[in-house]
Amino acid sequence: MSDLPRDVAAEVPPARPRNDLNVRSIIAALLVAGLMGASYPYMVLKLGFGPNVSVVAAFFGFIILNLMGPSRYDRWQNNIVQTAGTSAAQTAFMCVLLGAFDMLRASTKVEFTQELQPYEAFIWLTVACTLGVLMAVPLRRHFIVDEKLPFADGVAAGETLIVLDPPRGSAESDREAWTRARDAAKTLGLGVLLSGLLMVFREDAKLFGYVKEGWAPDALMIGGAAFAFAPAAMGVGLSYSLLSIGSGMLIGLRINLSMVLGGLLAWVIFPYFLVKHGVIAPNPPKKEVLYWIMWPATGMLVAGGLAALAMRWRLLIDTFRSLRSAKIQSNEFPLKWVFTGIAVLAVALCVVQAVMLDMPVWMTIVAMILSVPLMLVGLRVLGETNWGPISALSNMMQGLFAVIAPGHVTANMVASGTTGTIATSSEAIMQDYKAGEIIGSTPRSMTIAQLMAVPVGAAAVAWTYPALVSAYGIVDQPEVKEHGVVVQEAVAAQLQSPISRKWAGFAELLENGVDTLASSAMWALLIFAALGVVLTVLESRPSLRKFLPSPTGIGIGMLVPFSVVATMCLGGVIGALWKTNHERSADQYLIPLASGFIAGEALVAVVVSVLLALGVGA
Repeated sequence: MSDLPRDVAAEVPPARPRNDLNVRSIIAALLVAGLMGASYPYMVLKLGFGPNVSVVAAFFGFIILNLMGPSRYDRWQNNIVQTAGTSAAQTAFMCVLLGAFDMLRASTKVEFTQELQPYEAFIWLTVACTLGVLMAVPLRRHFIVDEKLPFADGVAAGETLIVLDPPRGSAESDREAWTRARDAAKTLGLGVLLSGLLMVFREDAKLFGYVKEGWAPDALMIGGAAFAFAPAAMGVGLSYSLLSIGSGMLIGLRINLSMVLGGLLAWVIFPYFLVKHGVIAPNPPKKEVLYWIMWPATGMLVAGGLAALAMRWRLLIDTFRSLRSAKIQSNEFPLKWVFTGIAVLAVALCVVQAVMLDMPVWMTIVAMILSVPLMLVGLRVLGETNWGPISALSNMMQGLFAVIAPGHVTANMVASGTTGTIATSSEAIMQDYKAGEIIGSTPRSMTIAQLMAVPVGAAAVAWTYPALVSAYGIVDQPEVKEHGVVVQEAVAAQLQSPISRKWAGFAELLENGVDTLASSAMWALLIFAALGVVLTVLESRPSLRKFLPSPTGIGIGMLVPFSVVATMCLGGVIGALWKTNHERSADQYLIPLASGFIAGEALVAVVVSVLLALGVGA
């Protein structure tokens, strides 16, 4: 990864200590897991996807471990801490499923009443995600050691760990390297501070009643009424969000430009033609436009994801065959413990879903069985492309369970959520195994850290999610009148959660049938599905990839609010210009600054939502 210095990674590392999993690293691991687990739901619900937090967790690990005693700091302890932070965040990613539940309960198109209490969500996610962690253990050696798949984010995390614990040499070089590491950590802290302060000024001062609505706007909107719709009403503009800036700095200019293209199609071009041809009424509400554009977006994401898998079918067959000869070394988590844990957790998941979610046991068993090929497919694609296809594959599982249990929306959501949760738990974890392989960590210690962090992430989702939704909203609240008098103003949700919207919308489509869609939406779905396949096939050729928009980027850009997408693209432009004009400082400061921007806003949002839930503020 070009964002980090190559010369540091190339040096000979110091000897690994005997015990990287100790009281010190465990305490730091749980602290960072709490930070990452609590902040990740806000990131996902706001942006529509979860940026890989392995590098962010590594910087927080560096800070906390040094506060506990800098003389005893090393990269292997930080790898334990960083791995725990990633594991907790990956568990917290499943807040998208709770968001889909909320959207379906508010839907007028299906009858859905399932609502998980926090303790139920905690138990369910802990069991399912722990099962996913254990199922990934035998796959580590195959994907990381034998096939040596790239796993680009894992490489970036490994290089970050090396930068933060430079190889030992002369006293002068040691001093210079440690100064560089500490400067990077200070840059992270500065980013957290700036992002958090802007969040307080922009949004939270209004929540606590310190400023009036409109005095500190959320975004700069563009354009008045035009073409019988107002671009500003569609969210066209820029948001005041350093989280979006930081995310854009990390994901690269090609993906950012692809997302902007999707945003322009969804919120500028499509509304014009929909109004012009009478598909929707003039000056439509944003929600009405969203319900139409989600279909071409979903078509592109699902078709593009499945096309990427289809092109790798030979590699998938090879994966199944080679697993039979996989061997576990003494420094890995024992297979006997793995299979015993899987058996116990499988039974527990059947019981949990039967009791809490009214899910027949046989459906849970089918979902667990299907999660195995889903993991193999997802890890293969992630390792080669650095793109995790679990979201698209979960939609495929929705379609399968619509056939197995027709008319059963709850079964559709829970079963696809089960397979997605188990498979998703393995994605970023495999990235961390890659980082550990680079620096020579003990896989068994990393697995233990992952298992410890899962309940932390599950608790973060279970108790942070409802607080965030209460503070910022995930479903638009309509205007309420009594006797012709408005007693409650309409409130737009600030947490759009496009993945949740796609998940819920797909469930609505499967429940009601495609004939309920407007013919224009159906044609758009088919056209963009075909376009997703074509772009996926073309971008598989390295010579063409850099000149083509990303189908995943376009699809996500159509679902994420335009002001968020445009601000992310601004961050991408800033990052690209910085690297071009001052590569040395960009190598040192870009990633920690962007990581701080991401973490600051998310952490402040969590603190504020908890305070509001406790009755502090407006």
